[in-house]
Formats: sequence, C-alpha cells, structure tokens
Amino acid sequence: MSRLRTFLAVELDRGVRARLLAMQRGLARSVEEVRWVEEDNLHLTLLFLGEVEERELAEVCRVVGVACRQIEPFNLTVEGVGCFPNLQRPRVVWAGISTGKEELITLHDVLEAPLLELGCYRREERQYTPHVTLGRVKSDRPVDRLARAIGKHQHWQGGESEVSEVLVMSSQLTPQGPIYSVMSTAPLGQK
Repeated sequence: MSRLRTFLAVELDRGVRARLLAMQRGLARSVEEVRWVEEDNLHLTLLFLGEVEERELAEVCRVVGVACRQIEPFNLTVEGVGCFPNLQRPRVVWAGISTGKEELITLHDVLEAPLLELGCYRREERQYTPHVTLGRVKSDRPVDRLARAIGKHQHWQGGESEVSEVLVMSSQLTPQGPIYSVMSTAPLGQK
C-alpha cells in the first residue's frame, strides 16, 4: 500500500499571495541563506498528518468534512514577519496572522480531535501558531542580515483572505521543491 505525505491547509486569496511574494523578493535581496516557498505553494497549514496510508485517505477526508461543518466561514488578515524559533536561531521565516487567529486555532482544534481518534495524527508538542511559511533557512551562517531585513518588515501588511474551506492536500517531495495536490475540499459551516 502506498503512503502519501498529507496535511490540511487553508488557501490564501491571490492578492495576499502576490503581496507575500513581493515581500519575499524584498527579503531575498538582503538574504541568501533562505529557500523561499514558491508562490503556488503559499498557504496556511492547519495540521500536518505525515505519511497516511492511501486506503485511509477517504476516511480522513470524510472526518475533515464533518468537522468543518461546525465552523462558520471567517476572514483572516496576514501581517507582520518573523522567524521560528527566533531571530537568533532562525529556521523558518513566516508571515503572521492577526484577525482570524483565534478562529484558526478553534478550527485546528476541531479538526485535531477526530483525527487523533482516527489514529492518523499525532499531536504536536508545541502549541499551534497560525502562520504562513515563507521560507526555510538553509545555513547556520551569521544571520544578522536576515534579522535586519525582517526587522524592516515587522509591520508589513499582507491583506485579508476569506476562509471558507479546508483543503486535504498531499505533498510529493522533489529536488526542485514540494509538489502539492488537493485531495479533497471541505466547506465550512455547511450544516
């Protein structure tokens, strides 16, 4: 049986993705040590399920669909830039979420419970923090330039996006970067 790297995500509208891409380009002029996420791959991850048996995927999609009915559509605002775990030891460059953050955490929690019960997801040790991954830092070289560049973008505004559905996605890793495919779509609030 084959296994698929699977995650749940929220799509961002085209205008927000375009602003994220423009901001990435600005940061890339200052920093070489980051592998930037491609525009088509910019999204907000809710849960990373890891390797899921292909035969279990239909049940995952069903469970996600049922859970999503409990949450009404809402808007989120993308703004600010930072790093995980911090600017002194950056591994991931991200754009933050302001408006809609609590709703995303609630959506995450509503999805997590039945997936834990299904047995195809293991709870992460760290608390869920809604964000959009912009890039991954590739080296341990001094990161002063990255810290300065991010400092200039702390109050950056990416715009608003409606959250009306959750995507069940697969990720195929290639040397050129991941290739994402939508496995199913679960609308919010469809009781």
